[in-house]
Amino acid sequence: MTAPTLPGLEPAPASAAAPRPGSRAARMALPRSVDVLKEIAAEYGVCVRPLAMRRTDLETGLTEVIDLPCGATREDKCAPCAKKNRRLRQAQIREGWHRDDEPLPPPAPATEEQKALILLRGHLEFARDEASRACQYDQVEDIDEAIREVEDAITAEGLRGRVAPPHGSVDDDQGDEDTGRRRKRSTKRRQDAPELPQRKVERRTVGKTYTAPDGSTYRPSMWLTLTLDSYGPVRPDGTPVNPDRYDYRRAAWDAVHFPRLLDRFWQNLRRCEGWNVQYAGCVEPQRRLAPHAHFAIRGTIPRDVLRTVAAATYHQVWWPSVDVQRYTLDRLPVWDDQAGTWVDPDTGLPLLTWNEALDEIDDDPDAEPVHVVRFGVQVDARGVMPGTADAERTIRYVTKYITKQTGDCHKMTSGRQRAHLDRLWQQLQVTPCTDRCANWLLYGVQPKKAHAKLKPGRCKGKVHQRDTLGIGGRRILISRDWSGKTLSDHKHDVRAWVKALLGTTVGLDGVDHQGATVEPVRHAWELARPDDADVPSLAHRLLRSISERVRWRSELLAAKDRAAQPHADETTNGPASTTGEGQ
Repeated sequence: MTAPTLPGLEPAPASAAAPRPGSRAARMALPRSVDVLKEIAAEYGVCVRPLAMRRTDLETGLTEVIDLPCGATREDKCAPCAKKNRRLRQAQIREGWHRDDEPLPPPAPATEEQKALILLRGHLEFARDEASRACQYDQVEDIDEAIREVEDAITAEGLRGRVAPPHGSVDDDQGDEDTGRRRKRSTKRRQDAPELPQRKVERRTVGKTYTAPDGSTYRPSMWLTLTLDSYGPVRPDGTPVNPDRYDYRRAAWDAVHFPRLLDRFWQNLRRCEGWNVQYAGCVEPQRRLAPHAHFAIRGTIPRDVLRTVAAATYHQVWWPSVDVQRYTLDRLPVWDDQAGTWVDPDTGLPLLTWNEALDEIDDDPDAEPVHVVRFGVQVDARGVMPGTADAERTIRYVTKYITKQTGDCHKMTSGRQRAHLDRLWQQLQVTPCTDRCANWLLYGVQPKKAHAKLKPGRCKGKVHQRDTLGIGGRRILISRDWSGKTLSDHKHDVRAWVKALLGTTVGLDGVDHQGATVEPVRHAWELARPDDADVPSLAHRLLRSISERVRWRSELLAAKDRAAQPHADETTNGPASTTGEGQ
């Protein structure tokens, strides 16, 4: 039996009514004005953490504080800037994917003045060689000064690059230590990799043009996905069926060296196809947390060729052996200040230096690479026609996760997924990332240019962080000849389009809103501190920027309507006549 409840003390029902007005629950249910301000800023594309820059007019001495966008590429830092960067990347991929002409024209022919400067540079080089042979070092110094002046004139005349490497002074060659011989690795292909044909790469980036039976021509492109090999069977949520048999070590090493494998793939594909294949894509993690890459390819390539090149592509890592971890985090090598080297904590003997460890590999005729990275058998490729909804959908898919942190692409919703992430991260913590990584001390080898501040197991490289999952390099991979433009060039195109639509040449405040002034030599820029007297609070700056962005958006929409109105009139009433009310 249960005791009866006294009248008036019954428990409240599950669906309680609204909190009492004036109570703490009612106050906490109200939205915060600061949060609403940030939501509105994100809605209108205003940077929520702008960089305050002080601009000083060097002629008048007028000083003003201007907010510049932070330029973040991740939503967790600044969602408006990250979305803007994503749209810019989409425009970059869209512009270079289906183009039918070469993005970079050939260089212009050299002028007579440029040729004369190169000829003068040759005469100075001849004179310097003669003076050096005659041990007339005072003349060598004078000639070197003349060479520097001529090279400055060559650059001012409009020639790219250096015509020759600079000469070192006589004193520079004295007292230099020998850095060691150049290490050469065999370029012979592995026996377990299929051979690939090698053709001379043509200087073209445009794919093949096809002709339909009706005589029309079209030039399709492709979409490609490359994945790594399997490390063990996994469930639909990406977790391993048997964690004890899942090869976390190979997964960590493959993730660290995945960018090198992608570079080797494009090199092999260009040699196999015989033309300069162009690509634009993004590296993202799968549900099993292994990296894979999506690419938009200009032109078409047979699927069998793509699968063959992927199967024949590998990257060998010629580093010291890491089969045995000699030291743990609670028993590490120590730094000897007198000897300037890392030594064993028990015996006091110095560890192998980086050059000594590589010498052992060179002296061993049966040496094998410490790791070999390969692609998996899953290679997804399909054709994409320009101007279709499929092309736009593919661009959005390729750039789906570029605004998210690598570890946030797939949410960990179960303890099994979090445990899988922890095991991979623990392996990444002890995996060497470069030849200067502090983790080499765990394996009894001193990294290149070792010093006393190294902390094994706590390397600051991005690949060791929990949020990167081993993908520490660039996640956006775009070839040089994709659109013939850099990201700054695409930003300039967007600003030029807006200015042309509005019919203006400068912004409302007289400054280019990416940070470049109209007259760069007239203004001086410096970073303003938040506690400076002339810097308003962040809330005041956000309110001002939101109001300014609202007015800009209204003007832009009005300009679009004005630009579209003549076309609508022509469609409805036909072309405007030369007489009438339209004049």
